[in-house]
Amino acid sequence: MRSGAVASRSATVAAAQRSIALGSKSFAAASRLFDRETRERAWLLYAWCRACDDIADGQDHGGDLTRVTDPQARLAEITAKTETALAGKVVGDPPFDALRIVAAETNMPHRFARDLIAGFALDAEDWRPRSEGDLYRYCYHVAGVVGCMMAVVMGVSPDDDATLDRACDLGMAFQLANIARDIEEDDRGGRCYLPVEWLVEMDFPPGQHMKPPFRKRLAVLSRRLADRAAAFEESARHGAPVLPFRSAWAVLSAAAIYGAIGQKVAERGEHAWDHRVTTSTGEKVRFILRGLAEARTRAVRYPPTERPATLWQRPR
Repeated sequence: MRSGAVASRSATVAAAQRSIALGSKSFAAASRLFDRETRERAWLLYAWCRACDDIADGQDHGGDLTRVTDPQARLAEITAKTETALAGKVVGDPPFDALRIVAAETNMPHRFARDLIAGFALDAEDWRPRSEGDLYRYCYHVAGVVGCMMAVVMGVSPDDDATLDRACDLGMAFQLANIARDIEEDDRGGRCYLPVEWLVEMDFPPGQHMKPPFRKRLAVLSRRLADRAAAFEESARHGAPVLPFRSAWAVLSAAAIYGAIGQKVAERGEHAWDHRVTTSTGEKVRFILRGLAEARTRAVRYPPTERPATLWQRPR
């Protein structure tokens, strides 16, 4: 499509559907549980997030992380196209026009999109977390805020901070599980999201955390990440009762699928990075069926509670 051309909404949705099918089998499976309107909007949002990630990391729908030589130029491209989309103007690039459509249809707060881009800016600066708080701040910018955006897609008011907090918690859980799973891949790409304070605590020589002699120590940290992810996931589940049934079903299914990834990493210990951890098709089906039962009884299973004060709080 030529730059500036206006694709139909249906064509943009179709392109977004292809993107999620290529980029994430887990999200693609969960998204099919939404009603049609929510499902299409979820695909549109995913397409933009996926495109930003691919531009920033030099990838094509995920895959192995590469070392890019022009991170600031890539960040500038993401920023410019996103701002054009948020202004309601045609970008001529399907994933960014997907953002234009979904932002307009849902009254998506523009600050959420900018918060996500701030996460890409951290990576462009070769930023590393020093503390656990730094790690959570990064997780918010690359995933927690996506949880907030997805909540808006599902019909949650942008002013409903309590529900957005729970949605953010689910994004945080996903990202912590991803970090645990992808430690080896990130290391090959020149990145490390384990806080410096944790590495010092475990007495890793600088840059050596993936070396075979230190795998047992690394397994301690992957278990810590999985435990932190589980705490955020449990909090997130208490946001399900306010969602429509099909949205709650999708959210609870996705929570189980990604929760299993974090737990598998922890259970495999020092062998967690021998092969990429995934969930099988059969496991996804089981989690979706379990999510169905949980969605039907969500008001009883996840009654209103105060969000744990010990959990990191997203910026307002």
